[in-house]
Amino acid sequence: MNIDFSPEELAFQQEVQQFLQEKLPEDIREKTLKEIPLEKEDFVRWQKILYEQGWAATNWPVEYGGTGWTPTQKHIWADECANYGVPELIPFGLKMVAPVIFTYGSEEQKQRFLPDILASNVWWCQGYSEPNAGSDLASLKTTAVRDGDEYIVNGTKTWNTLGHFADWIFCLVRTGGPQVKNQAAISFLLIDMNHPGITVSPIMTLGGHHEVNEVHFDNVRVPVENRIGEEGQGWTYAKVLLTHERTGIARVAKSKKRLQTLKDLAKETCDGENSLLENPAFAQKLAEVEIDLLALEFTELRTLAAVSTGGAPGAESSILKIKGTEVAQLIDELYMETAGYYGMPFVREQFRSGFDGEWVGPGVIASSVPRYLNNRKSSIYGGSNEIQKNIISKWVLGL
Repeated sequence: MNIDFSPEELAFQQEVQQFLQEKLPEDIREKTLKEIPLEKEDFVRWQKILYEQGWAATNWPVEYGGTGWTPTQKHIWADECANYGVPELIPFGLKMVAPVIFTYGSEEQKQRFLPDILASNVWWCQGYSEPNAGSDLASLKTTAVRDGDEYIVNGTKTWNTLGHFADWIFCLVRTGGPQVKNQAAISFLLIDMNHPGITVSPIMTLGGHHEVNEVHFDNVRVPVENRIGEEGQGWTYAKVLLTHERTGIARVAKSKKRLQTLKDLAKETCDGENSLLENPAFAQKLAEVEIDLLALEFTELRTLAAVSTGGAPGAESSILKIKGTEVAQLIDELYMETAGYYGMPFVREQFRSGFDGEWVGPGVIASSVPRYLNNRKSSIYGGSNEIQKNIISKWVLGL
């Protein structure tokens, strides 16, 4: 694989750098670099800037507002964003439900939903996991019973990220009876979060803040026109969505930036008479993570190249998900090791009570505890890493 940029690609890189320098709000950049959680308004403001530039949807077809970028341009964009301190856009609309809508939705659904997703006028959340259906998602129990031109939805979805901010939720629901095979009884519904009968209950994460929820449906009436594609085909559509989600979970560019920041912090951290970066055991751990990350980056580039030809990511998305989350968690562990006494439990308590503008410790190091705790879930959501290994064994090895 040739990793040298062409003159055209170098020109694009300069264009991206200039755009970020001129257009990224400084307050958003500062929060991102200091790993301070952003507010909803921050995400909306930044996406609208990208929307005006025509750069909001790097993974969409051009006819729906996508950039038409090559895999290399997407790679350059991701790297420059990570280096400059650009926040990751909320993925549920742009990167998850939108590909399902523009691939399987009706023309009316495309015209109704895609423009508002692109402009960040409407926020989406995901309704997949349930209290007793996580990795075994096909065993979900939430029902949608047909009543004329409506479905009546009952059930509970859990581990729902940012549902307390969302305007809409995309859900997998059971539309077939008990005699129908699990997967064949599942449909894909788009549900307005303002419908009567929907209750959102907060779940506090180990990191100490409100990020996820349980969403309860009590006789919620949803128009049949909000169903994507055919009844009973939701499992097919969901698998396409999950491959896009898992590919995004790799977050290679972000891990590269965090690793570089970690090196800088370790260089400034005392370890006896030398810096922590000079500690042979710590340096070996850094080197191992860096090698894994480099291999992951090339895998991501190959996947982007495959997707650019019009296909959806296959088993590669599972490989990216497994290694991407493992590398990110290893980096979190090294941050904890670098934090030392700054990572004591009182820092977590400070985080629980809300950020007051003054972290205890140098740079971003004091936030290592809540970040470490919060990121433990990354190897579970999007399909646990154990399930991803099953997918790889089936798709690649034919087992």
